Amino acid sequence: MVTAFVVIFTLALLAMAGLVLDGGLALSAKVRAIDDAQGAARAGAQAIDIPLYRSSGQITLDPAQAVADAQSFLAHAGVTGRVTVSGETVTVAVTITQPTQILSVVGVDQLTETASGSATAEQNP
Repeated sequence: MVTAFVVIFTLALLAMAGLVLDGGLALSAKVRAIDDAQGAARAGAQAIDIPLYRSSGQITLDPAQAVADAQSFLAHAGVTGRVTVSGETVTVAVTITQPTQILSVVGVDQLTETASGSATAEQNP
């Protein structure tokens, strides 16, 4: 009777430790995904059409350069993501897969975290 209780209690403690450790790692991956998405969006939003700005003073994104700059930021950060440009807004969606440390014992090998960020090219008043 005592042995069954000890086994069940030990498994419950192991599961709780897995939730704490792997949950913390998942939360950290989520924060990293948010940071990377927002940083890449800001990098892309800086890709303005310089000749147009010099001739007219109008801020307009160069969409191809915005996507390239955002993808370059993501590559430098070591993650992949999807970059879209709509008007003057750059939106980046990032997915990070975090391997588990303890929960893999019960069959949960990885946790996936996604985040998105947007930035708009605009002129200071």
